[in-house]
Amino acid sequence: MQEFNDFNYKKEKKFSLLAVIFASVMAAIIGAASSFGVIYLNNAKYDKNENSNNNLNNTKVNINIDETAESVVEAVAQKVTPSVVGIRTTTSVMNFFGGNQEATGEGSGVIYSSNGYIITNYHVIADAISNKSSSKISVYTGTLEDTPYDAEVIGYNISSDLAVLKIQAENLTAIEIHNSDDLKVGQYVITVGNPGGLEFMDSVTYGVISGLDRVVSSDSTVKLIQTDAAINPGNSGGALVNVKGQLVGINSSKIVSEEFEGMGFAIESNDVKKICDNIIANKNTQESYIGISISEKYTAEVLKFYGFPSGAVISSVADNSPAQDAGLKRGDIITEFNNKTISDYLILEALINECKPGDQANIKIYRNGRYYSTKITIGSNN
Repeated sequence: MQEFNDFNYKKEKKFSLLAVIFASVMAAIIGAASSFGVIYLNNAKYDKNENSNNNLNNTKVNINIDETAESVVEAVAQKVTPSVVGIRTTTSVMNFFGGNQEATGEGSGVIYSSNGYIITNYHVIADAISNKSSSKISVYTGTLEDTPYDAEVIGYNISSDLAVLKIQAENLTAIEIHNSDDLKVGQYVITVGNPGGLEFMDSVTYGVISGLDRVVSSDSTVKLIQTDAAINPGNSGGALVNVKGQLVGINSSKIVSEEFEGMGFAIESNDVKKICDNIIANKNTQESYIGISISEKYTAEVLKFYGFPSGAVISSVADNSPAQDAGLKRGDIITEFNNKTISDYLILEALINECKPGDQANIKIYRNGRYYSTKITIGSNN
C-alpha cells in the first residue's frame, strides 16, 4: 500500500511538472502573439496617423520636412537661420601708450520685422552705446563674406537686457513669435546663434526647457527661461525656438562655474515683444532706472515671520548702476523711498516710476540689524 501511494505521488509530481512546462510554453506563444498584435496595431495606428498628418500638411504647413531635412532640428534650423543675424561692434579706445586702437565685440540678433528691425541683448552693444562718437555697429544677415549693414540704435532697456537696432533693408525673413505663456517644463527647444563669435555663425544646439520664471543674479530683472541647450558667449541675442521654429525666447546668459553644467537662460518671448514694441514706439522716451532686481518671495508676511521689517529685498545690483553708486547691496531691505514706507516691491516700483532720470531720491535700508540712509540719483533705463 505504501509503494502504491509512493507511485501515485511520483506520478502526480511528474504530471504536475509536465503541466507547468506546458503552461509555460503556451504562455510564451500567447505572449508572442499578443506582442505581435500590439506591434501590428501600433504600426497600423502609426500609418493611420501618418496619413492623417500628410492630409493635414496638404492644407496648412508650418514646417516642411522634405528629403533634405532628416530631422525636426534640421528642419527648424532651415526655417530659423535666415532670421538670425551676426552683430559686431567696433569701438575706438585709447591704449596704454596714449594712442587709439579698435576693440571689437560680437554677438547675435534676431530679425523682428522684414523692414530691418533687429532684436539683441543690451550687453551685446553696451560698449558701442557708451562710446557713441567712436563706435560702429555692423549687422551680418548672410555670411562673413557678405557686406554687413550699418545699424542704428533705436533704443534699449537696461533692466531687461534688450535692445532694438535698425538696418536699411527690406524683405528680410522675420522670426515667427510664440506665446511664451504656453511653455511647459520639458518641452524641446533649439538655439540658433553665433557661439564664440561670428566665426561660428548659425550654430544650432538643442535641449529642453529646464525651468520657467527664473530670476538669476544678473543685470536682467525679467523672468527667464532656463534651458540645458548650450548657450555660449556669442549666442547672446540669438533665438531660442520651439520645434515649430517659433521664437520662445532671446538667449541672454548662462551660469559659468565648475559646479554647474547646462544652465542657460533666455528672456521670454512675451516680454521681448512687449518691451521691444515699446522701444520702437517711444524711441527716445526715458524711463527711470536704479539698477536692482527685487525678490518677490519675501513678502511682508514672510519678513515679519523671520523678524525683519517690511520692505523690498534686493536680490541683485547691476554693475555701474545708480544703485551700486549709492552703496546698495544684495540682501538689503529697502524700507523707505523718498520718505514713503515700502511694504512690498510693487510700491517701490511705482515710486521709482514717478521719478525722472536725474532726480535724487532718499533711500532707507535695513542691513545686518541696523538702518542706513543714503541718496540715489535716478538713471535712465533706455
